[in-house]
Amino acid sequence: MKTAGIRELKDHLSAFVREVENGETVLITDRGRVVAELRPPGEADRAAMPSDLRYRRLVDAGVLRPAARARSVRLGELPVHRLTRGTAQDLLDEERGE
Repeated sequence: MKTAGIRELKDHLSAFVREVENGETVLITDRGRVVAELRPPGEADRAAMPSDLRYRRLVDAGVLRPAARARSVRLGELPVHRLTRGTAQDLLDEERGE
């Protein structure tokens, strides 16, 4: 396990990323105190899309609650809502006090 200060990390980021890619873990320090860790992703994370990882973190943090059951929705099946012409502009004018 390696350690690197923030400035060193900034100056040599590509080299540290290559080391992490090869399985190394790098502890990031700020004034001698560990503040972060760079490590290779786990197997589940490696195959996941970044958006899936963000979603999983939000669920773990309690910010989002997953659906009770998964289902796919086709856009063509969603109802279409039409506003009368000028409605959006009227709402904007009202909001702005015009």
